Amino acid sequence: MQDTAAPPPLTGDRTLTVQASPGIPVYIFATVFASFCVITGLIWDICWHMSIGRDGLLSPPHLVIYLGALVAGLFSGYEILRKTFFGSDIEKAASVRIWGFFYSSLGSLFCVWGALSMLTSAPFDDWWHNTYGLDVTILSPPHTVLILGIIGIQFGAMISVIAVKNQLKLFGGIERAKALDRTLFWLFALSAGFLLTIWFTLISEELGRMRVHRSSFYIFAGAAFPLLLVAVGRAVSHKWAVTAVAGVYTALMLGTLWIIPLFPAEPKLGPILNHITHYQGFHFPILLIVPAVVIDILRYRFAHWNEWKLTILLGVAFLVVFFVVQWFFGGFLMESPYARNWFFGSHYWYFGNDPNWEYRYKFGPWMVEGTPRLLKGLGIALVLTLISTRIGLAWGNWMHRIQR
Repeated sequence: MQDTAAPPPLTGDRTLTVQASPGIPVYIFATVFASFCVITGLIWDICWHMSIGRDGLLSPPHLVIYLGALVAGLFSGYEILRKTFFGSDIEKAASVRIWGFFYSSLGSLFCVWGALSMLTSAPFDDWWHNTYGLDVTILSPPHTVLILGIIGIQFGAMISVIAVKNQLKLFGGIERAKALDRTLFWLFALSAGFLLTIWFTLISEELGRMRVHRSSFYIFAGAAFPLLLVAVGRAVSHKWAVTAVAGVYTALMLGTLWIIPLFPAEPKLGPILNHITHYQGFHFPILLIVPAVVIDILRYRFAHWNEWKLTILLGVAFLVVFFVVQWFFGGFLMESPYARNWFFGSHYWYFGNDPNWEYRYKFGPWMVEGTPRLLKGLGIALVLTLISTRIGLAWGNWMHRIQR
């Protein structure tokens, strides 16, 4: 993918800038680690609710989530204070000024805001459960505050990596940029993959395997995923950026699906209809890795096309490829006995649901659509996919130019 034009250097003194940026700052590693903590803690928390039920303010999954918030907030906050009170003029010139006094990278601002939002949501969530009982949806008010904070940290980690990558490319010298480029790319892929995972978690209730033969599945997927996948492909100059990010999402989802159910868990909230002894796993990842590979091939092959032609090409390719692979794979997960094992995890079931439900392993009549209605829904999905793709290209162009 061809680079978009980079903005002019922040300073003309190349030597001083090299000295000010000797390598990858520690807070970059800390924010990517924090991003990993919050998403794994969140998936563990979902599995906890599926397997045990009500959790407390200081349950183990919550502690992992809070750890991520604290690491992101403390390291990013320290970086802001260090630049403000002890940073060189060059570092301050390469920073965003806040309230006319503080100096910070854009990523650190998002991380600090995200950490504060997450920590604020903790007592709010505890009060909500004590007042109203269990949540019936992922996006309850306190969970919405929490997830916005998580997105803030994960987005902050991602653009922090991009800023350092661009600064090294412009000011650090060719050899130094090459030496650190691989590390920075994988830090970017990890942080963007974690963001893609929370993106999926937000709408996972609409993307369950029981819904895979409904057009609504592809409407939600087309509206949500091209936005981020196309953006990360534009944000960094790497042929397989989209594939790497989708691969991180896939690996994280598989890792949690395979590891969490190894540990014992028993329901502690009635009614208990499905008696279990171990954690129930979360979703098998949807097959975003396949359209990601196609997007990478096409955007590299047709990099000379203008934005609107690329929007049509990438949007149509995403929806067609995703629909074909997910339609049949989703049917396999839903109906095949070969999917009812630790690898695919289609046999995991919430303890409050009847394990002998008639439609547990087949599509209910309300989960399938006739051809006219399906085609109409796919038409809506195509429109939303194209809009999502176009926004993703614009967002990616903006991220590609971040230096602060």
